[in-house]
Amino acid sequence: MKRVLLEYLPSWLLLIIFGLIVLHAPLIVAVGSHWPSLALGIKAWKELLMIIALVLLAVAVTQRGQWRTLLKDNLIRLMLAFAVLHGGVALLKPVTWQSLVAGLSIDLRYLLYFCLVYVFLTLYPRYKQQFITIGIAGALVVLGFTCLQLVLPHDALKYLGYSSATIEPYITVDKNPDFVRFNSTLRGPNPLGAYALIVLVGVVAFGMKYGRTVRDQRMRWLHAFLAVGSIIALWVSYSRSAWIGAAVGILTVVGARYGKHLDAKKWSVLAVVTALLVVGSLLLKDSSFFRTVILHDSPTTGAAVDSNTAHAASLGDGLNRMLAQPLGSGVGSTGSASLMGGEPLIIENHYLFVAHEVGWLGLGLFISIMIVTLRRLWARRADWLALTLFGSGIGLSVVGLLLPVWVDDTVSIIWWGMAAVVLAKGETHGTTNKKATRTA
Repeated sequence: MKRVLLEYLPSWLLLIIFGLIVLHAPLIVAVGSHWPSLALGIKAWKELLMIIALVLLAVAVTQRGQWRTLLKDNLIRLMLAFAVLHGGVALLKPVTWQSLVAGLSIDLRYLLYFCLVYVFLTLYPRYKQQFITIGIAGALVVLGFTCLQLVLPHDALKYLGYSSATIEPYITVDKNPDFVRFNSTLRGPNPLGAYALIVLVGVVAFGMKYGRTVRDQRMRWLHAFLAVGSIIALWVSYSRSAWIGAAVGILTVVGARYGKHLDAKKWSVLAVVTALLVVGSLLLKDSSFFRTVILHDSPTTGAAVDSNTAHAASLGDGLNRMLAQPLGSGVGSTGSASLMGGEPLIIENHYLFVAHEVGWLGLGLFISIMIVTLRRLWARRADWLALTLFGSGIGLSVVGLLLPVWVDDTVSIIWWGMAAVVLAKGETHGTTNKKATRTA
């Protein structure tokens, strides 16, 4: 009974969250549309499961006498400090209770999930492969449905309850019906692009690690599908920030793998390819695609206020607010949480988002958490999955300059959850490498 409560039950809870998070959006829309009274509870399903897992793991850590070891971990300390700061700011800068609860959930849930998976796998490292398997299965669901949307009617999701009152079944680029942006099973095109970024960087990292040595035909087909699916998802998201982040992430992992081995000839090839891309962009600058998708400045279908102007205005406003409010404006004072209060505010930059809510100290702690996490992943870069998370983490950090990327629960929980799998102490991540080697 003790093992069921302290090992099996936490594993089920954490794996359920990791598996179902890719279906979170259609789940809350379907339940909320058909049973409105359950809407609030279903939105918080993952947070409720995390709280139960937290209690059970606290008991397990206490029984094993592991608290001192865990609290010596600098990354855990930084995350605890970030959470405590949120509590202090909540007292000093009160907002409506609805905004506060939503703000705490949005700001802390992915860090809490990281800590839960990190601690659980430190205690029970044999479950690492299960998280990896479920992560891959989730990618198949998201990318598979993205491909299916290519042939389905654009508004097919309306039958699940998608609408302007919940989540739009699809949107277009610059109001141009020729460029339809799909959601797949995520909240919108930008989260889909960010998710596809993670998968695509993983495909490249795995390919560089094992390449043609993989003999298992199923592994080859899986790798090929994830490659094609992630490219399609990235494309149909029409998310410029995700495109930039993917390019940065791929260049990061390629540089980490081959940077020291590039001779003058290979550098010359890269220079020529870069030059061709620049020339190609210049030649296409007056095309409908370039003006609509890249510039969002179509003279025929553009909105009165284009997204570039809106991004710039949001960035300027967020920067001014950060400089004027070193202590922040309160947890839940921006983003979707602020919609529940009296002063809605959207800031399209994750760093300014954090600074607006918990001030300069909060921003410093958040950046420190990112740096420590990425440094630890870099230290394990010989493992393709660690390199994937390092490269995609750099890419997502770039996306964060243009969007509050970690606000999306699917993207944040998937990336931080997998980072915990890689970084958890105990057995190293060599189990996956051994499995891949056996298929070689």
